Amino acid sequence: MSADSNKSIQNWNEDAFIQNLKALTESIWLNPDILSFDEATKDIALSAADVADAEARLERFRPYIAKVFPETEATQGLIESPLRRIPHMQAALAEYAAKSLSGDLLLKCDSHLPISGSIKARGGIYEVLNYAEKLALAAGMLSEYDDYAKLDSEEFRTFFSDYSIAVGSTGNLGLSIGIMGARLGFSVIVHMSSDARQWKKDMLRSKGVVVVEHDSDYSVAVAEGRLQADSDPHCYFVDDERSVTLFLGYAVAAKRLKEQLDEQNIVVDAKHPLFVYLPCGVGGGPGGVAFGLKLTFGNNVHCFFAEPTRSPAMLLGLYTKLHDNVCVQDFDIDNRTAADGLAVGRPSGFVSNTMQHLINGAFTVSDDTMFTLLALLSDTEDILLEPSALAGMPGIARIQNCEEYIHQHKLQDSMHSATHIVWGTGGSMVPPDELQNYYKTGAALRSKK
Repeated sequence: MSADSNKSIQNWNEDAFIQNLKALTESIWLNPDILSFDEATKDIALSAADVADAEARLERFRPYIAKVFPETEATQGLIESPLRRIPHMQAALAEYAAKSLSGDLLLKCDSHLPISGSIKARGGIYEVLNYAEKLALAAGMLSEYDDYAKLDSEEFRTFFSDYSIAVGSTGNLGLSIGIMGARLGFSVIVHMSSDARQWKKDMLRSKGVVVVEHDSDYSVAVAEGRLQADSDPHCYFVDDERSVTLFLGYAVAAKRLKEQLDEQNIVVDAKHPLFVYLPCGVGGGPGGVAFGLKLTFGNNVHCFFAEPTRSPAMLLGLYTKLHDNVCVQDFDIDNRTAADGLAVGRPSGFVSNTMQHLINGAFTVSDDTMFTLLALLSDTEDILLEPSALAGMPGIARIQNCEEYIHQHKLQDSMHSATHIVWGTGGSMVPPDELQNYYKTGAALRSKK
């Protein structure tokens, strides 16, 4: 980091909002640099055509996915999750926040995406498929007009075995890359940070994936994976901090969400705004989804990142505009959170820069709040998720308590007809005993409230 950057960080240390973050106070930031969708996208190289290309690629792979992953057979190889109304949770949240909450609250259950059980099944699996297709097309073994089910053969597995894929992960991205990569026949190496859960490492190893454990945080795991790939021309590195391919895989979710909203007769327009609360780690998943949502709904969708109080990496990058030139440790925040999927100290510079004028804001959530809401969701809706997936749950109350935002965006007459979606990012593959431990922690915290 340059001396100028250090000086900037020293100056930011005196900022009142940064002081709140350093004190681990739950905070909300409203983006003062938000622009209209048309203005914000003028300087962004990605477009709707790029997202459509990703969607078309996933369509080509559907026959293969349906064949090798039986859990997707009913959807003909579509990797998608339910959109579920959670009215009992909304009522419980209103009581928890001591505030009436208007509009409708729904849960986007990426926690139950097939194959790897988290939002990473979107971007992670897509990037592996994108790489496999490029190799097979270049080798003359595949045409875009073929039935891609043909990839499930010894010929293709032998071909892919000459190549390897590396990735750095806190857990869920590693699962997605590892499960899909190994199934195609690639050698896969996953560099895991110290935050990664043991069961995720065990599952990967059971599928023949090499897991390299690091006694350090996410950024070091990514750096080690990148270093390994640089030394091997046959090793492809899935770069969670910089990958446009991952980003586009996540962005495909938006059009599918619109179809689900249409099926439920939920209108999104100026009189019926949509609010989406996205748990955020390094930023690729929530950034890609938010980008797709903005492409789909324009100014009628309001997207907010949600981060642990101990890991507000993206918020710091956006707030200071230092992007990936700042990390939580620069402000003596320790990046130690039970929300392991969000335990990231430095944001993606690519995502932070891309979202600077598109994201509506961000807020932080304590581990205690995530655990408490985890238990509350289980009690009210019989849905058990991992702690990370609850980061967005306070969003509906945070926004409705924020008169500044409502007036700034002229939402006074439309909040009663708004739709609020919490993006549930993971949980269905967590071992039952671990889920129960999560629940017990949350229930104990609830009993103290």
